[in-house]
Amino acid sequence: MVPVATSGSAKEFAIDFVARNERAFITLNDSIFYFGELGVQETRTAGLMTSLLEQHGFHVQKGISGFATSFLATYGKGEPVIAIHTEYDANPSNSQKSGVTERAEIVAGAPGHCEGHNTNAAVMVASALAIRYAMEKFDLPGTLKIFGASAEEQLLSRPYFVRDGLFDDVDLAFHDHILDEFGTDYGMMQSAAVSAEFTFRGEAAHAAVAPWKGRDALDAVVLMDMGLAQHREHMKPTMTAHRVITKGGEQPNVIPAIAACWWYFRDPTAEGARLLFERAQQIAQGAALMANCELSVDVRAAVWPVRLNQTIAEVIQRNVEAVGMPVWTETEQDFARALQRQAKVAEMGLRPAVTSFKGPAVQIAASNDCGDVSWKVPMGRIWFPGNVPYLPFHHWSAGAALATSIAHKGGLAGAKALSGAVIDYLQDRDLVAQTKRSFKQEIGDTVYAPLLPSGQRAPADLNRALMEKFRPEMEAHYLRLEPVFTL
Repeated sequence: MVPVATSGSAKEFAIDFVARNERAFITLNDSIFYFGELGVQETRTAGLMTSLLEQHGFHVQKGISGFATSFLATYGKGEPVIAIHTEYDANPSNSQKSGVTERAEIVAGAPGHCEGHNTNAAVMVASALAIRYAMEKFDLPGTLKIFGASAEEQLLSRPYFVRDGLFDDVDLAFHDHILDEFGTDYGMMQSAAVSAEFTFRGEAAHAAVAPWKGRDALDAVVLMDMGLAQHREHMKPTMTAHRVITKGGEQPNVIPAIAACWWYFRDPTAEGARLLFERAQQIAQGAALMANCELSVDVRAAVWPVRLNQTIAEVIQRNVEAVGMPVWTETEQDFARALQRQAKVAEMGLRPAVTSFKGPAVQIAASNDCGDVSWKVPMGRIWFPGNVPYLPFHHWSAGAALATSIAHKGGLAGAKALSGAVIDYLQDRDLVAQTKRSFKQEIGDTVYAPLLPSGQRAPADLNRALMEKFRPEMEAHYLRLEPVFTL
């Protein structure tokens, strides 16, 4: 393991800051949980986060890269330049009462947090404030950049940040994310992906009286689906493709003039995802030709695979072990086991100890939009223990603990360890240089170039209709408290 500077007073101060502001952390965490906002519509969430950062002396740029609910908050000056970034969006149809071990919606049919991005946000803000005051008190040189990344569930914002140069001066980056473990990883973690909507345009007609006058756009969607189904035989085993039909017509007796489908194409490599997407475009063009329709393709997102730097991982792990796993009460263990019973998974309760540091990670098929960051600069990820083991994300059960003491204690531990890791880098220029060298060795001759088209713009209206539908009823459940962090 890399030797890391001893804790010293700066790190002890930051950890104590997080501990003393436990109530503010809980209020922030729970406020964002009840906001339950979908990607690109996280107005209350981003507003609360940026307000807190501004109150505590950060310079905040809102609406970066065209995302109204993304932001960059900066404190300090000079080198090293260290970034922390995370996501805070919810998922559709996953409203779930916290602390309840059976399906119980807060608002029927509404969005909700069912992974823990609300706690991601609280950890990032609490760490940012702890580090900021440690920098001031102990005269630590360097620049701290806090990136609020909207719409991770749609793999959206961070490739735009990288494409637009927002990470050009960053030396290294940290990503915090909830899990049921306390630890970190290194190596290739997640897959590359291209997210694109294919829209076919034909001509409407009466489906019974004169269908020969119509050009059925839905036929083109179906034909594209059939074409990709046949192509699966020729896809490499590592490739995946999955879709939903986003527009299929209005009623059966009208030939649809417009139809659309939204696809994700994934592969462990950026090049593999790009090639699969190119083949899908050819299939879509063939479908449009067969249905006598016009085709347009909108690339919603395109992300590189996530890779994590070993040197940063070793620094994170040292700080995780110094903080230690929260001590869970028997009530918390009983709640976890009851929830696991409902979800029909192993009833092991909560993990008792920090996860040991292991070899390179096993790459999985899922993606995260921070992948581009991880090929631009050395990046580490801290997993903090804010949820219950074995629960599937994007399922109601994974939302049941997110405003309970499990998320609170796990998130506070994560904020302490993250703060400590960042301070290690602020205090040790040699460690920064070592990390950059290891990053160059890890990526070898790979040259990063964005998968995202150069002219692609952020989708401002994504999820707007859903949030406008549910927000008025959800507002009745918002907390009436404001988080107050004090020095």
